[in-house]
Amino acid sequence: MWSGYGKRYAENRAGLTAFALGAFVFDSLGAVVADQLAALGTTVVTFSGGEPLLHPELDRLIAHVRSRGIIAGLITNGYLLTAQRVQQLNDAGLDHMQISIDNVMPDDVSKKSLKVLDKKLQILADHALFHVNINSVLGGGIHNPEDALVVGKRAIELGFTSTVGIIHDGDGQLRPIGERERAVFLAMKDFEKRNFSQINYYQDAIAHGRPSNWRCRAGARYLYICENGLVHYCSQQRGFPATPLVEYTIADIRREYLTEKSCAPLCTVSCVHQISYFDFFRGPQTISSTVPVGAGQLVQIEAPESGIAARAGDR
Repeated sequence: MWSGYGKRYAENRAGLTAFALGAFVFDSLGAVVADQLAALGTTVVTFSGGEPLLHPELDRLIAHVRSRGIIAGLITNGYLLTAQRVQQLNDAGLDHMQISIDNVMPDDVSKKSLKVLDKKLQILADHALFHVNINSVLGGGIHNPEDALVVGKRAIELGFTSTVGIIHDGDGQLRPIGERERAVFLAMKDFEKRNFSQINYYQDAIAHGRPSNWRCRAGARYLYICENGLVHYCSQQRGFPATPLVEYTIADIRREYLTEKSCAPLCTVSCVHQISYFDFFRGPQTISSTVPVGAGQLVQIEAPESGIAARAGDR
């Protein structure tokens, strides 16, 4: 993951979904990115990381995104949340926040535990005017998959929504889970509320280790913009197409809409799956992609001016 403030991550519901933030100064790349995404018809922008709460201009960026009529979201580890910080996010116009919690007690796999974050969740319950979703994970060496149930129940108690994700490998591809994880996954489905978490039919196939039959619209419905301002399919396929956002056009969106991604059948990147559901029965993909499945995590993206490199597989 790119160190510093984070990355940029672009989501487009009616047209596009977008982005993850890098070390942008508001008056330069950050505002340019938001304006370009608006020009492309983006309806949702999600700030991700790294840790976006470290960005000194985050509130202004959120407010700028909202001023363009775009929904603003945030993915954070939650460590920096205080009552004052939550109020600032309210004032900026934040629409939704997601926090991932990996276990009940911190261990050698992850420190993002319910024990560490529960007070932060209480602060959100008391002060947040925006929607809060708590995401749990299964697989990837998590010692106690049943912890996801405890986390999910606590989220519901506090008035939040709860989702569960299955950890993918370094290329965003399916990593089969065991019987315990599958049982927890099925139980977690009962926590789903009337929101985007219901759009997760693909996870049934993933939980059973089966490929998904779908049309990935990354590069069209969904854009991932890295800290260098380049457009990528998603966080797991950085390097494709790696076009500067300022040069990305409607023609590019239409091409990628019709491009079949070879990595799609075993993909577990939920945000791309969810936005692609809108076009499941239309727009047959007639162009073959050049994405090499299993190419590894070290696709290097060099920014022409800064020379900063980013690694595929980071999030």
